[in-house]
Amino acid sequence: MSEVLFLGGLGRSGTTLVERLLGELPGVCALGEVVHLWQRDLRDDERCGCGERFSRCDFWQRVGKSAFDGWENVDVDRVQALRRAVERTRHIPRLAGAARPSDEVREYAAYYARLYRSAAEVSGAQLVVDSSKHSALAHVLRAAGGLDLRVAHVVRDARGVAYSWTKRVARPETDGADEMTRYPPIRSALLWNAHNAAFDLLARRGTPVRRIRYEEFLADPRAGLLGLADFAGLPLQPGDLDFLGLGQANLGIGHSAAGNPMRFTVGRLTLRRDDAWTRALPGAQRRLVGAVCGPMLRAYGYPLKHEETR
Repeated sequence: MSEVLFLGGLGRSGTTLVERLLGELPGVCALGEVVHLWQRDLRDDERCGCGERFSRCDFWQRVGKSAFDGWENVDVDRVQALRRAVERTRHIPRLAGAARPSDEVREYAAYYARLYRSAAEVSGAQLVVDSSKHSALAHVLRAAGGLDLRVAHVVRDARGVAYSWTKRVARPETDGADEMTRYPPIRSALLWNAHNAAFDLLARRGTPVRRIRYEEFLADPRAGLLGLADFAGLPLQPGDLDFLGLGQANLGIGHSAAGNPMRFTVGRLTLRRDDAWTRALPGAQRRLVGAVCGPMLRAYGYPLKHEETR
């Protein structure tokens, strides 16, 4: 039985930070956003979090050998076709309500189950962390055999998420040639509602889900990691969190397949909340996002009104 902690939530909510810190714990293998591995790594040969091209990363080559007898045996076209067929937000009601998953859902989920199992074997880890975030994928993984699946639902104030989606961020894996996707605030607000509601639905369908707020996690990352480790059934010893200091963490080299540029950070990482949105997101946009996301903001304990910070 493979033990998997899936980090879910809308992008720009802090999942990469949570993943990097979890990856420093003994017994944990953090894989990054596996959902993008098939295209960005197998097809495009982008850089792993360790800095090497995917095709030259010893860790991922050993995983591919163990899982599929070599990555060349993976039909990427088939994986992508399955993803288009079953892993879409609009499919979540069907995924959640089906008494029995379809053959396509089970086939798609099996690719992930084989990869998780092999990553655990190659790394010797007890717990594999996938920060793919996508709510539809989390629902699909319910159909994977041999998985002890637990989900950490990472939530951030919708207005902070909306502001982050407006910023220009270069993608280091393409040597700055491309930028990460950008969304206008109204679209990110609608996506914030949809994805967070999908994780609430996942919990109601019986999957173990623990919600964590980005702001609270950063205020006390030690307590946040202890809580997640306990949720995932990962025993820790005194000293396992020594990589955390006052307002900072010391990160080693990881093997994140895809994700936020933070996955390339090695050494000291400053831990502080990014509240730039409270002064940089225009008031009209801040109020619009607050109105659209108001009920769920309130349910998650966020104030509906924020004073601009200087």
